[in-house]
Parts: sequence; structure tokens; C-alpha cells
Amino acid sequence: MTRNDVRPPLGGGSEKETLVGFLDYLREGVARNAEGAPEPAVRTAGVESGTSVLGLVKHLTSVERFLFLGEEVRSWPSTMRPVADDTVESVVAAYREAVRLANEAIAGWSDLEAPQANAVSGRWLLVHMVEETARHAGHADILREQIDGATGR
Repeated sequence: MTRNDVRPPLGGGSEKETLVGFLDYLREGVARNAEGAPEPAVRTAGVESGTSVLGLVKHLTSVERFLFLGEEVRSWPSTMRPVADDTVESVVAAYREAVRLANEAIAGWSDLEAPQANAVSGRWLLVHMVEETARHAGHADILREQIDGATGR
């Protein structure tokens, strides 16, 4: 089974449009890796570190809120661990809401050099989030393939 109907952005946009386009492409891949994954495998660690598909989505939700909305994170390790009440639907919905709010904040930026949340430039925030999401999207791809053979974004 593949889920490869999500495509990266085409060229020709502004720097901000390109960065957000690639970020949105990666974000969708992460969300889709959780959607349709069976319980309890989606929350079960697939590697020694304890990482699970659901944990990755939950973690990226916290990273989005921290970087783009300036929300505090009390414990980064806890962002990687789904709790009993977390469902695929609730975690993905929270992620999509964090992405929506982050994109609203980004839309208001007129200058990528200007400091944003966390007192760094918008460019730095976008590049960092692309890197962070890409790394974890790759992890989620592998973990999902281990669960049920599903591959791709």
C-alpha cells in the first residue's frame, strides 16, 4: 500500500511560499503516517528509543506550537509519549490545528529576517521546522512500514 499522492511544491514561488510549501508537504506526510494505522501498533515503540508514529505526531505538534506560537514546553521527552486518552484522531486533529495556527502566524510575516517567536528570524524558524519535520517524517515512514507495510507520503 502507498500513500504517495502528496506532492512537494512546484518552483516559482517566493522564498516564504517555497519554505511553507515544503513544510506543508512534510506535515501532510507525517499526519498521513498516523491516519489509518492500527491500534495499538501506532502508539507502540518500533525502536529501542521508544519512538512511535503517534508519539512523533504528538511531538511535532509541540514543536510547531513552541516555534511559531511561542508556547512553553515543560518536558520535551513527554511530547514523544502518547497517553492513554490519545487517539489517532485526537492527536492528528491537534497537529492539524497547530499547523493551521502556525501558518496563520507565518502569513503575517512580511520580512523573513525579522525576529519572530523565540526571538529568531522567520527564515531560521521555517528552515528549522522543515529540517525537524523532514527528520521525523522519515522516522514515521519507517515506523509505519514496520506496522503494516504502508509506504510513502
